[in-house]
Amino acid sequence: MTDALKRLSDEGVAIWLDDLSRQRITSGNLAELIDQQHVVGVTTNPSIFQKAISEGHGYDQQLGDLAAREVTVEEAIRMITTADVRDAADILRPVFDATGGQDGRVSIEVDPRLAHNTRATTAEARQLAWLVDRPNTLIKIPATRAGIPAITETIGLGISVNVTLIFSLERYREVMDAYLAGLEKAKAAGLDLSKIHSVASFFVSRVDSEIDKRLDGIGTDEAKALKGKAALANARLAYQAYEEVFSSDRWAALDKANANKQRPLWASTGVKDPSYKDTLYVEDLVAPGTVNTMPEATLEATADHGRITGNTIAGTYEQARAELDAVEKLGISYNDVVQLLEDEGVDKFEASWNDLLKSTEAELKRLAPSEG
Repeated sequence: MTDALKRLSDEGVAIWLDDLSRQRITSGNLAELIDQQHVVGVTTNPSIFQKAISEGHGYDQQLGDLAAREVTVEEAIRMITTADVRDAADILRPVFDATGGQDGRVSIEVDPRLAHNTRATTAEARQLAWLVDRPNTLIKIPATRAGIPAITETIGLGISVNVTLIFSLERYREVMDAYLAGLEKAKAAGLDLSKIHSVASFFVSRVDSEIDKRLDGIGTDEAKALKGKAALANARLAYQAYEEVFSSDRWAALDKANANKQRPLWASTGVKDPSYKDTLYVEDLVAPGTVNTMPEATLEATADHGRITGNTIAGTYEQARAELDAVEKLGISYNDVVQLLEDEGVDKFEASWNDLLKSTEAELKRLAPSEG
């Protein structure tokens, strides 16, 4: 059996796991994935933590202690999630050291209810960085209109950032601009730019889900022929934008000051349509200097039957542009789709956060000491 995950790593794609739980940490599973499956990072989000805390009894001891102290549910969530991120960061520390800080990273998200509040997002990012207190943490900030200036402020403070929920090419360019502006602020403040890292999480499968639904609604042969193409086209054009920005004169000045490129990270890489090959968003988005964060099922599928054939983004830009143009010509507005996906993305994470509040509150009540 060929080691597809090793081939992927050799092509310059960092493999990160899009999942974390107390069970994964304490069972040795995370360490095993690092050791055997070339995993070099972990991403989390409110949905992942909600699932982890509501399933099983891995958190009972800590929840019982928090219940005894009568902490608020929000404080309990922060204590639980930062503990998991801290432990995962410690497990990944050797990778962090071996890659000069590029990988071995664990991401934790700001409260999604703050997505439209720049100042609160920046304050939360600073608080999370302080709470986790590990150099290999990335603070996740959503690429909303209010999130963009928060990225600049946070990077300017020397805090490494994972920018999340990017769907559009225009917004992605704004994200890269915000990162460069943050580096320029950090440089002016005398900070060591070599210690500041960032990834830009460009979402993939959800683009196909929304556009495919609209193509089905049109129902012509021409429309059906475009199904399953928009997400890859969008991501490939994002990589083209990345190449442009990080070969600019503005970047060259920061590069001289030992700054790190903000890598594109392919997020939402599990296929939503069962008729598509389950490794589609891994095999067809191979390029150096990228990260692919995979749910465990996608990681296992790639290890089992993935075919890594080298760079699958180089030379695709003209075709990618033609495919997005063809979708637009059928009356499907690209701008409408990406804005809808951004709004839905924030709403989904907020809903997961609210579910997390409810399930954690129920657990605190269940484990609260009886009177007397």
